Amino acid sequence: MELIAAVADKSDLSRAKTTEVVESVFAAIEAALKHKDEVRLVGFGTFSTAERKAGMGRNPRTGEEMKIAASTTVRFKPGKGLKDAVQ
Repeated sequence: MELIAAVADKSDLSRAKTTEVVESVFAAIEAALKHKDEVRLVGFGTFSTAERKAGMGRNPRTGEEMKIAASTTVRFKPGKGLKDAVQ
């Protein structure tokens, strides 16, 4: 399913306007996550960031030990409405 087409079909908006709106929503979510803010979409879920610690890993081809740098990742926790909808 293409999100833009699905939203345009269900709304009174043109495809161009729908693209603008959906991209604006994604940009707002991205900006909030860059500032380490939590984004809650009531009934859908919550986006948040989490820090991964640095550690050691192994190259699966060579078996050589290697350092894995610390990083920030995005987490998503589905809300009750979304969980109930997919059951």
